[in-house]
Amino acid sequence: MEHPSQLNVSLIQSDLMWENPTANMEQFSRKLEQLYNHTDLVILPEMFTTGFSMNAAKFASNKDVIEYLMNHAAKGNFAIYGSTMFNDNGSYVNRGFFIKPNLTFEYYDKRHTFTLAGEEKVYKKGKKQVIVNYKGWNLNLQICYDLRFPVFTRNTQDYDVLLYVANWPVPRINAWDALLKARAIENMCYSIGVNRTGKDGKDMEYNGHSQVYNLLGEELIGHPWENQGIKTVTLEKKHIQDLRKKLRFLEDRDDFNLTL
Repeated sequence: MEHPSQLNVSLIQSDLMWENPTANMEQFSRKLEQLYNHTDLVILPEMFTTGFSMNAAKFASNKDVIEYLMNHAAKGNFAIYGSTMFNDNGSYVNRGFFIKPNLTFEYYDKRHTFTLAGEEKVYKKGKKQVIVNYKGWNLNLQICYDLRFPVFTRNTQDYDVLLYVANWPVPRINAWDALLKARAIENMCYSIGVNRTGKDGKDMEYNGHSQVYNLLGEELIGHPWENQGIKTVTLEKKHIQDLRKKLRFLEDRDDFNLTL
């Protein structure tokens, strides 16, 4: 198994066109093409084809979004992670797809549906944690509201990176900043969050603040980042190994069984 010392991760922070899968996929195609053969992993926002919509009966994806992501992963020689509303045999889920450049993929269904918006009335909750191994790195897949639940992400599996994709609005952006940083510190891992910008069809405003934190909670791309764009950071395996050896906090973690 390969264990490269570095992993290049590109964050795409973008406005989303409300409930318009065709237009959103077209705009992300242009952005993904800029990264062909220049990165290892690309992260898109939550529900990148529609924005955070409850109109799953009309706009839920099926095989088309998988084929779309596979096409770019193969041509770009990178992995992609992003979520979309998905029709799973007649039931709807907020599903995060992790597509590898060899066209294999894994998926994570959002565990914590956002009750404030009635997400639980439309989408089924996920029933399992998903940690993907990619290029020797263990990546824990998460979606938006999951960020508020630290027990669910407690690092008992020695993963390297937490990946959050989100539609996290301006009124609660301070919580996003604080919790994303906290997840990195408490789990002794890199914590990455990709949020959207702009305004959705319900007049909710988003200002990004996509970020990468290292194990000490230090920002790797500057703060705050509020405009649309692409930023790439390099994760260092040595950073994880050295700090976990020096600061053995994970060895003092509590034992527990998580019931899903």
